[in-house]
Amino acid sequence: MRAAIYARYSTDLQSAASITDQVRVCRKLCEETDWQVVHVFSDEAISGATDQRPGFQQLLRSAMKGQFDVIVAEALDRLSRDQEHIAGLHKRMAFLDVQIVTKAEGEINELHVGLNGTMSALFLRQLAQKTRRGLEGRVRAGKSAGGISYGYKAVRQLLPDGSQSRGDRTIDPEEAVIVQRIFERFASGHSARAIAIELNHDRIPPPRGKGGKPGATWSFSTISGNWKRGTGILNNELYIGKLVWNRQNFVKDPDTGKRQARPNPREDLIIEDVPHLRIIDDELWERVKKIQHGVRKRIRAEDRPNAYGAARRPTYLLSGLLKCGCCGANYILVNALKYGCSANRNRGTCPNRATIRRAEVEARVLEGLKDHLLHPDLLAAFVEEFQREMRKEQQSSETERKTAEARLTKLEKEISNLIDAVANGMFHQSMTERLQALEDEKLTLRAKLDQLPEPPPVTLHPAMAEIYRSKVATLIEALNADGTRNEAADILRGLIAEIRMLPREGGGHDIELYGELGAILGLGEPRNDKPRLIVGGVSNSMVAGAGLNLHRTTMRLGQTIVQSPKGAGRGLRDSGVPLSGGPV
Repeated sequence: MRAAIYARYSTDLQSAASITDQVRVCRKLCEETDWQVVHVFSDEAISGATDQRPGFQQLLRSAMKGQFDVIVAEALDRLSRDQEHIAGLHKRMAFLDVQIVTKAEGEINELHVGLNGTMSALFLRQLAQKTRRGLEGRVRAGKSAGGISYGYKAVRQLLPDGSQSRGDRTIDPEEAVIVQRIFERFASGHSARAIAIELNHDRIPPPRGKGGKPGATWSFSTISGNWKRGTGILNNELYIGKLVWNRQNFVKDPDTGKRQARPNPREDLIIEDVPHLRIIDDELWERVKKIQHGVRKRIRAEDRPNAYGAARRPTYLLSGLLKCGCCGANYILVNALKYGCSANRNRGTCPNRATIRRAEVEARVLEGLKDHLLHPDLLAAFVEEFQREMRKEQQSSETERKTAEARLTKLEKEISNLIDAVANGMFHQSMTERLQALEDEKLTLRAKLDQLPEPPPVTLHPAMAEIYRSKVATLIEALNADGTRNEAADILRGLIAEIRMLPREGGGHDIELYGELGAILGLGEPRNDKPRLIVGGVSNSMVAGAGLNLHRTTMRLGQTIVQSPKGAGRGLRDSGVPLSGGPV
């Protein structure tokens, strides 16, 4: 009889010599039965839980061609550990009149298929449970349960038994700098794609390129990943000192034999604090999370015709904000330099054929904002709000003083009553203890009152007006500085709700702005930690700690008459402020 030998071992942890040993045992069995070995098939480091093995598939094809009469293996589990696959192999070989013989079980029949298939399935389940138990133990101890994340390196220590420790890691200083850079760049308004381009331009090896893999580069998915599954550098909680494990489980597709990941519920996650592995501080982490949340919220918006396009960062400062004052359609770039009405350009439904240079629009809007915010009435409003906030703080201190003084007066009266009672012969031991407690409380209150400062008069610092002017003057600088340009531009876009472009009969445009203009002063701060993406209305427009709110303020750029804002300093609502601006 012609015999085909099949040998297999499961993982890289097993020795490749296992194949040689199995083939030797099978050849000896063939010699004893006087069978002629015509083929030897093998699979190295492949689990028996799948039938998608090159050697096994070649064995099946050769059997269908009638190239042998018997399959010889060391044991049935070498051929497969899956009940379905074992049964299918036996059924197919019986049809082809090919025997299956193993050294361990002898000739295979239906009983072997049922019993051995069940035992192999139980073995795989128990093996998976033991493996998971061991990995969970390592995670509970703060060790790695798998690969090493970017920014860290493995640490091996010699144990008393001569072996080396596994799962320990420490921060890689060079890679930690790159992780910090990625988070800071993203928080300042750069996209994951732009960051990847920068890193590739600087020839920084990516996570999979540390071993010298040729052609390895950074990609945006390496940085952004999947926030639900915790993949990607921006979603790795290990960078804030939290080791998260058991995010997902794997289920094998019975048709393809490939594993598919399925996320586990939040309550099944195992989270361990590992503060010694922290690279990113909580403040920077939260800024990144707010930006990611803003992007997702914009994508999920149901009223957007192109939700995914809405999440893209605008090309220019005022992209998407310009509206035609005649028909309400968007102003778009009709060429590389100029904006025009999209309804006129694309549909011919609007008579507005006027165009305006992009650079001129941006310059007029920014200069108009600057001039508007330096209006004398707004400066007076700033001063008034500052004084009001100062009074609020002083009132808190004064209330504490008055409360302490009232309690002190009450204590002195109660002490006096107790002394009068003793003088009248109404003495009891408990009265002594009560008197001592009241005296102690009296001393404490007097010490507290001595520490409270006297309420100073509310005065305005002589440089306060200059501080206000400097904050407005730095608006343009913040929008042009490398470190703050993207973040400040996005915040500015969130504060401007709409820019209406009104064509003039003689040429040029008048420009009307609608939005939270008072909050724009915050862009002049040396550090701006507000969320980069602002979705919906914005009402937080505090200026230097004061409560100056300009809600839905409208201002007009294009006229020479300047009018005072209505109700300056007390929540300017729906007020129109025409400002100067020459024709374009």
